[in-house]
Amino acid sequence: MNESPDMRIGDTEREQALAALGEHMSAGRLNIDEYGERSAKVTAARTHSELMELFTDLPAPKPGAAPKPQPAAAPQPPATVPGAPVEKRSNAPRISMAAVAAASWPVAIGIGLITRQWEVIAVPVLLSWFMGALFGGRRRDEEREQDQRHRDQWRQARHQMRDEMHRQRRELRGRD
Repeated sequence: MNESPDMRIGDTEREQALAALGEHMSAGRLNIDEYGERSAKVTAARTHSELMELFTDLPAPKPGAAPKPQPAAAPQPPATVPGAPVEKRSNAPRISMAAVAAASWPVAIGIGLITRQWEVIAVPVLLSWFMGALFGGRRRDEEREQDQRHRDQWRQARHQMRDEMHRQRRELRGRD
């Protein structure tokens, strides 16, 4: 970056500096306290020189340097809310019972045609009703409500973090 030291900086430069600090913390060059102090100073920095003072004792990456190409990252699992229970339920019983209920209809019709005993048609009717009651809508409603609760918890945690970051930024700007 060939800018004069008194050149004012914007949010893009601050974000680059925070990303560089994060890389230094990940590499073990900064501990969490140093990272916190320098991050606070980055958000309060107004000029290029104020920003570069934070990187005098650190090697590359520094803000404004060309970013090094990142290898393709492996797909990340979906984010979870800390403390929220994670349940994994298999749909295998539901699917297999639905297959049994669906297969019972042509079997019952075939038996009814061959034997002329149409009472057999009651078997798939009762089987379908029983499977629907056992694996049907009530459980899906509960799962839907649980999924909604998890999404709401995640959103609430995300909004709390965002609000806290905005509050800290306002405090830092108010000190100048």
